[in-house]
Formats: sequence, C-alpha cells, structure tokens
Amino acid sequence: MAPDITDLPHPDRTDLRLTDVLFALSDPERLAIVRQLADGPLEMAQCHLSDPSTPKSTKSHLMKVLREAGVIRNETLGRGRRLSLRQDDLEARFPGLIGSVLGASVDR
Repeated sequence: MAPDITDLPHPDRTDLRLTDVLFALSDPERLAIVRQLADGPLEMAQCHLSDPSTPKSTKSHLMKVLREAGVIRNETLGRGRRLSLRQDDLEARFPGLIGSVLGASVDR
C-alpha cells in the first residue's frame, strides 16, 4: 500500500541535530510558535504569528523548518494539520535545552 501523501516526514529522535534545532529556534516567529505549542498541541490554523497579514506560504515555511529540525510534529487532523512540540524527544537528545529556551525571557 502506498504511503499517504498527507504524511510528512519527521526525523527520528536519534537523527535530531543540535545545530538544526538551534537554527530552527533562532527565528523569533518560529520561537513564538514553539512557545504556543509548549502548552499542548494546536491545530495549525490556531497558531498565530505576530503579524496577522503574513502570507500563508510564509507560515507554512516556518512550520516546515521546525518540523524538519525535529522540533515539532505536524500530522493530519481531518482536513487540517495538528502541531505538537516534540518535547520528550528534544529532552532525551538535548537535556535541559528546550526548557531553557522556553524559560528564557521573551525580551532577551
């Protein structure tokens, strides 16, 4: 049976690279998305950016960078997408990193 084309590839826990994760978290908009997901999974449509006029394609690209780095999981949910923070995987690979990033002041 052919794989569902709506399934997006996600790196395995063992394939997560610190440089990719840090790059993904270095952008303020991507970091804002991660902060929103820290409280639990959200539908992609519920994640908001600081500029509501940001094109949908830009929002999709931000999600792609986070997914490919292994920071978030992006899965099909009906006709939409469900996003979740891969906190357990990140903690297992890089102990304390995601907690430190999320605990840091937004103003820094």
